[in-house]
Amino acid sequence: MCFGHDGDAALRESMEKKGASRRGLIAGAAAGAAGLAALGTAGPAAAHPGRGRGHGPQGPKGREVAEELISIQLYTLRAAMTTRDSVLQQLDQLAKYGYSRVERAGLYPAAGLDTAAKLKAELDSRGIWASSSHDGISADAAALQKKLDDANTFRQKYLVVPYLNSDKLSDWQLWVEQMNTEAAAARKRGLRYGYHNHAHEFTIDLGGGLTPWEVLTEGLDPTLVHLEVDLYWAYTGGVNTGAADPLAFANEVVRTAPQEVRQYHVKDRHGADAAALYKQTPGDMADLGLGVIDFPAIFKAHQVEEYIVENDTPDFTPAATANTGFRYLQGLHF
Repeated sequence: MCFGHDGDAALRESMEKKGASRRGLIAGAAAGAAGLAALGTAGPAAAHPGRGRGHGPQGPKGREVAEELISIQLYTLRAAMTTRDSVLQQLDQLAKYGYSRVERAGLYPAAGLDTAAKLKAELDSRGIWASSSHDGISADAAALQKKLDDANTFRQKYLVVPYLNSDKLSDWQLWVEQMNTEAAAARKRGLRYGYHNHAHEFTIDLGGGLTPWEVLTEGLDPTLVHLEVDLYWAYTGGVNTGAADPLAFANEVVRTAPQEVRQYHVKDRHGADAAALYKQTPGDMADLGLGVIDFPAIFKAHQVEEYIVENDTPDFTPAATANTGFRYLQGLHF
């Protein structure tokens, strides 16, 4: 969902228009799990030349994710951040788990943290940097300036559009134009401007087989706009487009985009054994390490500047998801 946007509903709608059934999707998920083994033999897609900034040192077991690059999308914790005390408690927990950065999903007016300065003060006191945020396309010039002002107050590095959805080509073309304009304004403020995918960008047919992902990657200025690839949704896009190997599909999303992939949302996907082991639904989001996505294979092919833990529907509790995510990524070798 990513900051209140229903990626599942968008995907269902696009697949229904294609005539896909839930039975077919579950079959695709099982095929995707089987395809992981095949990728292990064939090897991951080749990395973009000259990339590979976002990793720790090379050791005897290979590269590893550097702790200072691990973040979490605060939307993951939204159910546990409803009052001032609960917001501060969750921030305390994140610091205890080892997080030194987070990705914002708005402010917390109900908790009295209704300005960027107020929330930043609480983060600063815990040694946490809000390095990134999810902010929708601005309604007008004033809204854009407010968004940029807040990002600068937090001393953010990234500003990311979290969700767009339409079955009209003209809407996507307009959004591409607006994102390029906003990205130019963000660049002047020292910010990197990105787009975050779901799965419907790969499945909506805008006419003649043209997809939103093609419109986005062909139209977004690669000198101004980067990608924050959500690996769960990229993998799910592979499942729902009938890819023989959804993991290879996700790697291709990263490898072939003209825009640079600077951030990952690291979110797992439950496999066929999920119902028996965890009482979870196969195909749903999973806490890291409890699903089928081979993250080391993806990271080996392309490293990024931030590895952002996320699960819109935590398997157990939001705090457990946060702790599990950091522990999984901490020193992960690839």
